[in-house]
Amino acid sequence: MAFEIGFVVLRLLLGAWLLWRIAAPPGGPLRPTCSVIVPARNEAHALPACLGAVRGQLEQDDELIVVDDHSHDSTAVVAAASGAAVVAAPPLPEGWTGKAWACARGAAGARGEVLCFVDADTTLAPGALDLLVRTQAAGGGLVSAQPYHHVVRPYEQLSALFNTISMMGTDAHTPLGGHRHANGAYGPTVVVDAHHYRLLGGHGAVAGELLDDVKLAQVWGRAGQAVRLYGGRSVARFRMYPGGLGHLVEGWTKNFAAGAAAVNPVTVLLIALWLSLPIQAVWEVARLALLGAPSSRTLLAGAVYGAVAVQLAWMWRRIGRFGILTALLFPVPVVFFLGLFLRSILLTIGRRPMRWKGRMVPTTARR
Repeated sequence: MAFEIGFVVLRLLLGAWLLWRIAAPPGGPLRPTCSVIVPARNEAHALPACLGAVRGQLEQDDELIVVDDHSHDSTAVVAAASGAAVVAAPPLPEGWTGKAWACARGAAGARGEVLCFVDADTTLAPGALDLLVRTQAAGGGLVSAQPYHHVVRPYEQLSALFNTISMMGTDAHTPLGGHRHANGAYGPTVVVDAHHYRLLGGHGAVAGELLDDVKLAQVWGRAGQAVRLYGGRSVARFRMYPGGLGHLVEGWTKNFAAGAAAVNPVTVLLIALWLSLPIQAVWEVARLALLGAPSSRTLLAGAVYGAVAVQLAWMWRRIGRFGILTALLFPVPVVFFLGLFLRSILLTIGRRPMRWKGRMVPTTARR
């Protein structure tokens, strides 16, 4: 019993280690000119909030560029009405993903000293653009902030565990995070200086990669450039997969197994060890409900369940608008995560593409 309790405590501490610090960007004294580049495919519904937030933060020599990635809706019209310069992406070349191609086309004519790539479903907080640009200018390299997850409908709570593990996998949020290269970046906000972007090949260096944000960070890291990741609670917010449960399933399926394959193997092991604790708690509750157990076992299972719920609530309140009820009912997101992760693995092993935003995309990461 003592060994089992010790193993539970060890895994709780491991979870705290993996997501210990979620710092805000520190800023800096210099404010170079900035080009904000928004790749957009069928994003007419999301663009007004995204562009409205950016437009109010632009300085005199900054620019706002929207790349219309062969949209079938009024994306280009909405972007132009918002005052953005609209670039129509040329036909998608062989070997490129749509987002990488759109980002590259937007950057090709950008005049800013710093390039800030922002997803169309991301809304920057007041002052966030200035903060991100100053942070990049102060330390160079690649700067990225994970937006705070704005949850509206109940099914969106199912993203909680995916978001948690995605952030853990970067190695950026441990107590040592500030002293190590991050293993990846957060695609919704990526900020780099234009000189090194072009010197290192920009999105052309990751043209066919499903995980372009992760691969960009690895390109910068191999070149000796800093990769700094931050929490976005005070910087930006987004609403992931607002199109319903099917949209959420497709979104997480398309890259989660490939994302796991891109994580440092030691980090994968640590995450798996931590994840075994909520899985164990779910198993114990199910077993007790079906079979019953001695009172001492019941007390231990209840204590483990409560400890996991408290830790998940602590984690989730820092990364998104995930409710206390979601933490108390954590078996639901845990079982959903396991099922979807298994689906993603099977698609990846079978090298089966899936449809995303009207295109067939691979479920494998190029090596």
